Amino acid sequence: MALARRMAGFAGSPTLGASAMVRTLRAQGRDIIDFGLGEPDFATPGNIIRAAEHAMAEGFTKYTPPAGLPALRQAIADKLHRENGLDYTPEQIIVSCGAKQALYNVAMVLIDPGDEILIPGPYWVTYPAQVLLAGGTPVIIPTTVADDFKITGDMLRRALTPRTRGIILNSPCNPTGAVYTPEELDDLARVLLDTELFIITDEIYEHIIFDGIRQTSIATLHPALKTRTVVVNGFSKAYAMTGWRLGYCAGPREVIEMCDRLQSQTTSNPTAFAQVAGIEALTGPQDSVRTMAQAFEERRNFVVARLNAIDGMTCNMPRGAFYTFPKIAGLFGRRAQGQPLLTSTDVVSYFLEAAGVALVPGDAFGDDHYMRLSYASSMAELEEGLARVDRAVQQLT
Repeated sequence: MALARRMAGFAGSPTLGASAMVRTLRAQGRDIIDFGLGEPDFATPGNIIRAAEHAMAEGFTKYTPPAGLPALRQAIADKLHRENGLDYTPEQIIVSCGAKQALYNVAMVLIDPGDEILIPGPYWVTYPAQVLLAGGTPVIIPTTVADDFKITGDMLRRALTPRTRGIILNSPCNPTGAVYTPEELDDLARVLLDTELFIITDEIYEHIIFDGIRQTSIATLHPALKTRTVVVNGFSKAYAMTGWRLGYCAGPREVIEMCDRLQSQTTSNPTAFAQVAGIEALTGPQDSVRTMAQAFEERRNFVVARLNAIDGMTCNMPRGAFYTFPKIAGLFGRRAQGQPLLTSTDVVSYFLEAAGVALVPGDAFGDDHYMRLSYASSMAELEEGLARVDRAVQQLT
C-alpha cells in the first residue's frame, strides 16, 4: 500500500522510542535505569484523582464541547490572569489532549506550505516534526552552552528571511533547561515588533523553575505582540498528569476558533473526567507543585555536580525543567571493546549496553555533541545510574 508523501522519512518521537526500548529490555530481565523519558516520578496529587473519580460517578463520561468544558476554560483564564499577568476570555482558550495536540492544532492552523518557522536549537524533538507535518520548513537557530542555550535579538534578526512566518519559543526549555530572563525576552521582542511573525510560546515547564527565578511569558511584554502570540501550556509536568493527556493554549480568538474546528474533526474533545480533574488542579491546593519543584532543584544540583566529575563530560547549570544537557564530545574517539564512539548515539548506546542506563542522544534535539538526561527519577536511581555511567566511562580506552 502506498503511503502519503508527507510520511516519507518521517520518524517517531526519539524520546518515546527510547522509553519503548527500556520497557522491552526490562521485559527481557535487564536491569535498566531510565533517564530518558520526561515524566515526573511523582504520583498525581490525591485531590486531583478524587476529583476525577467523583466526576465519573457524577456522569462526566460523555462528550464535552470540542474546545473543553466552559468551567475549565474559565479556570484556565483565571489562572493565566492570576499567575502570568495575561488576560484572555474563555473563548480565547481551547483545551486539548495534551499540550502536544495544542501545538499541533496551532501548527496546522497557522503554517502554510513553504513557510519558514524559526526554532531555537537545541529543541524539543516534536517542534520540527509538527512544522513539517503542516507543510512548513523548520529553520533552526543553533545555540551552544556558551550562549547558555539561548538566542539573542541579533541571532533572531540574522535568521529572518522573506519566507519567515513564525517562531516557536520554549522557556523553561526541553532539553537544555534554559530559562529566558525578562530582559532577554525583551531583546527578542524588539526584533519581533518590527515583523509580522506569529509567536508560539511553550510554557509547559513554567512551575519547574529554580534559583528563585520566575517564568516570564513574552506575551506580557508588549500589547502588540500579545495579539500575535499563542501561549501553550498543560497539566502533565506541574501536576504529574502525563497520562491524563490534558493541555491547552490561549491566543487570538480567530486562531482558537479555527483550532476548535480542527479539533472537532480529530479528537472531538479531551476526556471529560480529566477536564474536571484539571479544574481541581488549577483551583485546589498547590503544595504538591512546590514540593515537586523543590525536589527537582535538589536533584539538579546533585546531577550537575556528578556529571562534571565524570571525565569527558561537562554540564552547565539548567534553571528550569528537569533535564540536563551535558556535553559529551570529550568521549568521542574513545573505544568500547575496540570500537570508537563517534556520535552521541554511539555514546548513549554504549551506556545502555555497558551500564544499563537509558539516555537520549543529542542529535535528536539538534546537537550531536550532547545527550539529554532526565532527572525526574529518585535520588537513589540518580546516584546509582550516574555511578554506572562513571564506571562505564572509565572502561573506555
